[in-house]
Amino acid sequence: MNALLRRALVSTAGLALALSMTAACGKAGGDKKDSAASGDTTSIGLLLPENASSVRYESFDRPFIEAKVKSLCASCKVLYNNAEGSAAKQKQQFDTLLTQGVKVIILDAFDAASTQGWVQEAAAKGVKVVAYDRLATGPVAAYASFDNEKVGELQGQALLDALGPQAADANIVMINGDEADPNAAQFKTGAHKVLDGKIKKVVYEQSGQWNLTVAGQKAAAAVTQLGKNGFQAVYSANDGMAGAIITQLQGSGIKVPVGGQDASLDAIQRVVAGDQAYTIYKAYRPLADSAAELAVDLLQGKDVKSVATTTVDSSTDKNIPAKLLDAKVVTKANIAQTVIADGLYKVSDICIADYAAACTAAGLK
Repeated sequence: MNALLRRALVSTAGLALALSMTAACGKAGGDKKDSAASGDTTSIGLLLPENASSVRYESFDRPFIEAKVKSLCASCKVLYNNAEGSAAKQKQQFDTLLTQGVKVIILDAFDAASTQGWVQEAAAKGVKVVAYDRLATGPVAAYASFDNEKVGELQGQALLDALGPQAADANIVMINGDEADPNAAQFKTGAHKVLDGKIKKVVYEQSGQWNLTVAGQKAAAAVTQLGKNGFQAVYSANDGMAGAIITQLQGSGIKVPVGGQDASLDAIQRVVAGDQAYTIYKAYRPLADSAAELAVDLLQGKDVKSVATTTVDSSTDKNIPAKLLDAKVVTKANIAQTVIADGLYKVSDICIADYAAACTAAGLK
């Protein structure tokens, strides 16, 4: 074989090798891109907001969602994180899920107003976000919650009922939720819709920031500003804050109706004991089930309209498919017909030694 022919063969072989390597690299890159596009089709991210002012997230929402996802998709798993009251921490958790290739995220935003950029980034990557409990900003794919303005109306009416005939002459203190939470604004709107014009006046209104310490401080400030006889009832946006408010009022020798929301076990016990006038029971299992159904449908490419029966608008997007559930007022008179009948608590959960006598008086056996 002459030198010219050898050089031609070597050159041809080298070119073929280079082309094959280029093709292989192109294929590897393509596989990586395809993998990113397809993502993790067996995992659903679950991000809950906090665990300090409300025990519901760890006790109910998380296990109910995990159980429902498993029942709908045996091969699916839930990747869970709790923000522990930090929007920055929740953003890191959200970013981690995107990096992991999760294609659906159930997000209960600690700070819903801050999520627009997150959700936009997720949507650009083909990741669907189910807003849970509170409506995140940005192009969320679906929303599961309660009709929160109606929840506020229930709170307001329950406070009027607790005041009875003296409602028309009553001054009210209002300790609202965190102003960064759109739910808090809806609760407040609903409560005012019922209370305004039917009470004498809201004489003190502040945000308790969903924080027990802050709520207690606000209650103390109301007592200092108004005096012990300056108000006849307190609206609290949730049970955690209600507990702190009641403790503060009891320390000042004040006994007035105080209401909350969430039907937490300690709140039910306070209702039995007569320390808290009412709470709002939002059945967590139907809510969790709805979110899980929406998430699995999105993961499997199904139409969510079989679950989402209405639409809602956020501050950034319109016509978001939504499932909105109804809530119930819980008082001492209907504990057995609500949280016990639904299996949320057993009588034995509520009626521990400290509450045994109160339970007997309330007919809880």
